[in-house]
This record gives sequence, C-alpha cells and structure tokens, in this order.
Amino acid sequence: MNSATLQSAGLLILRLVVGTTFLVHGLDKLGDLSAAEQFFAAQSIPAPDVMAPFVGATETVGGVLLIVGLATPLVAVALTIDMLVALFTTHIDHGFFVADGGFEHVLLMAGASLTLALAGPGRYSVDAVSNLSRHLDHAAAVRLRRRISRRTDAGAL
Repeated sequence: MNSATLQSAGLLILRLVVGTTFLVHGLDKLGDLSAAEQFFAAQSIPAPDVMAPFVGATETVGGVLLIVGLATPLVAVALTIDMLVALFTTHIDHGFFVADGGFEHVLLMAGASLTLALAGPGRYSVDAVSNLSRHLDHAAAVRLRRRISRRTDAGAL
C-alpha cells in the first residue's frame, strides 16, 4: 500500500468513528428533547428549547455526513464549534477526566473534527467521488477574493 492509500484509510476510520459518535449523541438528544432542554437550561445555554433540537440535529445529520464523507470540511467545522461550546459552557470547570464531568471527551471530539476540517475526507468519501469539497473550497475562495477586492476598492483595508 502506498502512503496516500494509508492516509485515506486513516481518514475513513476517523470519519467512521467520529461520525458514529456524533450520530449516537445527536439521536440521544433528539430521543429525549425534554431532558436535553432541561440540561441546556441548567448550563445557562440561551434558548434551550431551540438549542437542544438544533444541537441534536447538528450532531445527528453531521454524524451521518461525516460517515459518508459528504461536505466534510463544512460539517467538521460545525461539529468543532459544537464541541467547543460544550467545552466552555459545561465541561471546563470539571477538570480533564470525563468520569468527573471533565472536558476529555469534548476535547477529543473537537480535535478529531478539526483534523477532518483541515485534512479533508480522504479519497474514500462522497466528497472525493463528487469533487464537492473542491467545488466548495473554490467557491469559498472566490467569495473571499470578492470581499477583499470590494474592501480594497472601497478603501476599507
């Protein structure tokens, strides 16, 4: 096996593990929205009746998309943000270890998600087969260039 094949196999394994974990956690929240809303309220998360289903849906849909490798960079950024919010609103004051309510799990999930956002999905993904990531990256780059150009033209920089 060449190194590109091994790298893509590693990214596939990472997507499967991380995606499955998010999927199960999202389904858990959606399965008992009342409990999720109460938990979010106890953590002083604003609008828990909106945020609990939003986070549950983000984790569920995001998990499925990671598993198949579709829109991976965008989904991985959303899930990284999800985990950073959990880190700072719920876990940071409880130390490191998850058994004590600490941030061990959310840090690991945020790091894994950020890795997928930066590295991409690998060749064993819908993104690679469809070239979707390349199109999304190109479209984002074009939008950024246009914004910079507009600001430069307007003297904003």
